Amino acid sequence: MDISIRQATETDLPEITSLFRNTVTHINSKHYNEKQITVWASGANETDVWLERISEFYFIVAENETEIVGFAYLKKGYYLDGLFVHKDYQRQGVASSLLRTMESQVMVEDYPEIRSDVSKTALPFFENKYYDIIKKQKKSFKGLVFENYIVKKTL
Repeated sequence: MDISIRQATETDLPEITSLFRNTVTHINSKHYNEKQITVWASGANETDVWLERISEFYFIVAENETEIVGFAYLKKGYYLDGLFVHKDYQRQGVASSLLRTMESQVMVEDYPEIRSDVSKTALPFFENKYYDIIKKQKKSFKGLVFENYIVKKTL
């Protein structure tokens, strides 16, 4: 698939939040229960938070000719705070392209490593990209506990 990567803009907000909601609902439901998925997906409604991420963080989107098929963003220069791929474009190289771009950005910023908190769903992808698990953790979000992993890769 031919995709291009570019900086996100505020006009991308509807597509970004829709992609986030749909990906969490359809892809992450393999590893999290219905209540967790509902709460997690509700984060798409927090438009102020998304607009702040787009304007404050290094936030990129992957798009084909007609739509945004994935996005990722860094905070603090080295912390991958989000990487999501459209449910219909899984396993087509979108996440790999986004991750390569993020790792390059971290190196440009002269950080020695990239870190992230990743879901149970995403863990195999990151392990295949040579990320090490620092620890398994339980995080509280809106009154529910989510199991995920802190991972890192030395660049």
